[in-house]
Amino acid sequence: MISTLSDVTKRHSLLVFFVLAYALSWWAWLLYPVGLWPIPIFPAGPFLAAVVVLALTTGKPGLKDLLQRMVKWRVGLRWYVVALGLPTILTLIAVVLNISLGAPAPTAEQFSGWPDLLPTLIVVLLVPGLGGPWEEPGWRGYALERLQIRRSPLTASLILALFGVVWHLPLFMIGDIQWPDIFFIVVGYIVLTWIYNGCGRSILILMLTHATLNTVSGNFFSQMFSGADAVRQSWLSALVWGVVALMIIATGRLQRPRSANNTFEQPLAELALPLANQDLPA
Repeated sequence: MISTLSDVTKRHSLLVFFVLAYALSWWAWLLYPVGLWPIPIFPAGPFLAAVVVLALTTGKPGLKDLLQRMVKWRVGLRWYVVALGLPTILTLIAVVLNISLGAPAPTAEQFSGWPDLLPTLIVVLLVPGLGGPWEEPGWRGYALERLQIRRSPLTASLILALFGVVWHLPLFMIGDIQWPDIFFIVVGYIVLTWIYNGCGRSILILMLTHATLNTVSGNFFSQMFSGADAVRQSWLSALVWGVVALMIIATGRLQRPRSANNTFEQPLAELALPLANQDLPA
């Protein structure tokens, strides 16, 4: 039984991963209506899906590679600046644009919660299931790795964004995310691919980027607006991230991973080449 399951997973590993990512995330949809889970999705589902698929296909080498990249911190100071600074700066730009277009400026009382940003960031980053950072080992650490083997980083990003948009469906259904957030996911995935490839495939840097975005934008500045101002803030956030994504593409910076010194990389490529041709459209 286990052998058959392993064989099927090896032949269709990407498809199995996406199915598991949905299943291991959407179970929360059943608990949400009765108040047993705060949102109708479990953010760490893609990470758990990656662990299951790697255990069935590559075993310890694949799991070790994933976990090592989740704690890979030696990437250069500039990538920490990008992880912490880019989401913060882009959020601030969107806030300033929103205020200039008529939204009320945040009050001193609303800003009084800024000392809580660092503790919130740490909790979101370290605790599985509390925020988006734990999506990253699955989406980028597993799926993007394989999608890029025979595809350009841009094509791989757009394919992954499609699956990512579908994954967020439960949040869309309850109104927690709206149409501007769908556009944000697409352009955001392009920017995250640039960061992932540029920093030497460090999942930690992506988790830090995602945690910063959730903390600064989702948990702080976005809460300062309501009604039409909140919708406009969402569109402006998507717009500024879209501008960054276009700049990355236009300047040719969306390239394959900068670092290729991982000893597991060659066996991984050999394993993934068949599925890159068969599982998903190129």
